[in-house]
Amino acid sequence: MTIAQPGTNVVQASMRIGGKDVTTGQWIDVINPADYREVVGRVPAGTAADAIAATEAAATAFPIWSVMPPAERAARLRAAGQALLADAEARSVLLARESGCLLSEAKGGIMGCTRVMDYYAKIGETFHFEEDLPSPNGRVIVVREPIGVTAVVVPWNSPAYLGFLALGPVLMAGNTVVVKPPTAAPLALIDTLRVIEPFFPVGTINWVTGSGNSVGAALLAAPLVRKINFTGSSEVGKDVLRMAASTIKRVSLELGGNDPAIVLEDVDLDFVVPELIQGVFGLSGQICYDVKRIYVHDSRYRDFVDRFTQLTDQFIVGNGLNPRSTLAPLISEKQRTWVAGLIDDAKARGATVNVVGSKLDEGAWPYGWYQLPTVVSDADQSYEVVKCEQFGPVIPILPFKTEDQAIAMANDSNHGLTSSVWTPDEERAWRLARKVQAGSTFINVHRRGASGVDMPYGGFKESGLGRGHGVVALEEQLEMHTLSSRKPA
Repeated sequence: MTIAQPGTNVVQASMRIGGKDVTTGQWIDVINPADYREVVGRVPAGTAADAIAATEAAATAFPIWSVMPPAERAARLRAAGQALLADAEARSVLLARESGCLLSEAKGGIMGCTRVMDYYAKIGETFHFEEDLPSPNGRVIVVREPIGVTAVVVPWNSPAYLGFLALGPVLMAGNTVVVKPPTAAPLALIDTLRVIEPFFPVGTINWVTGSGNSVGAALLAAPLVRKINFTGSSEVGKDVLRMAASTIKRVSLELGGNDPAIVLEDVDLDFVVPELIQGVFGLSGQICYDVKRIYVHDSRYRDFVDRFTQLTDQFIVGNGLNPRSTLAPLISEKQRTWVAGLIDDAKARGATVNVVGSKLDEGAWPYGWYQLPTVVSDADQSYEVVKCEQFGPVIPILPFKTEDQAIAMANDSNHGLTSSVWTPDEERAWRLARKVQAGSTFINVHRRGASGVDMPYGGFKESGLGRGHGVVALEEQLEMHTLSSRKPA
């Protein structure tokens, strides 16, 4: 591999601890997945001591921010969110460069940060942080109080938007925060944090960059941290639980998925196939709730596979900043190697494997983490590509004969994040949706936007703990304190 070289527009970011920029003597290069010879930017290689210092700064700010009236907190969230609109275009380009995604996908994530802040500001203005409960023997008051210093660990696949989905309710609840940006794509998130940080008391928002083994581990085990919001893989989520156990921290985990779509025999394929293609290949398959498995009634199976493969063949794979690209590279060599291994395994086991799509710039192909979209058919539940979360542009399509078989196959997983049922028969759809073991089951939709910021979101089984989005996300950032008195006898 050619060693990456810095370009003329390299972004050099810093950590932010207690209102001060902090760097170290060592730097981590952020590489463009579309051309790994390009250094997009650099972030400090933070240490465990930096992580601890950030928790101390957040703890110092907590008595100031936590007692601020909810209406004032809401006003600050709203103003901070609006401030993000000023440089949204430049931030989108930066996100596309560091994560490799399409520019249109980057814009959606960046603009979503403002929507999230607006949403939680609105929720905070009407939320009952204190309420009286009826009691025949006296008075009972339930107060919902901020938990304290909160660690927000952000993934690389949509760092700005997913970071703010956690940050919005954390701040509205009155907690202070230490953010750990993803090492692979930290720059756009840091830029958004830098814009909003002045709207809050000094030390309310801190961020520390560095590896998970040093910064991440120290942050998650830090005694001052009382709540962890982690988004990432199920395997790392298990490590997070272990690190949180020593001080019994509150934990919210949004983890991986192996998300099934069930296509019944009465569907209109002209509608369903294009919709599911969006659901499979969003962010090049690197979204936790992307469709990972498609189950099609055997009476429509061959027709579905043929149509799906033909439409998938129209993808043009290239640099996300090129407007002709319709599918972008994967985040890293490691991820591309993983996806290629799944494809090779399916071929070796006898599945029908169709590698389709076209290369936008063949000359750029050796220097980026590109992968053509791949459709796997004639496989079964035992194939690794069916059992795992692929996190790439490869999709297995399997037939089923009965509803019960489809539900059993869909539920045959340790994950249970999202799922979908496809049929024009609404009563049938709702009946089957209730049988799927998943945190969300969509009907006749399964792509970006299907789960709105106002809808509770999370997983069954190894797909997570707790719920994000909606009012429940705010509730999960609060402790419930019951005050009671009895009437004199």
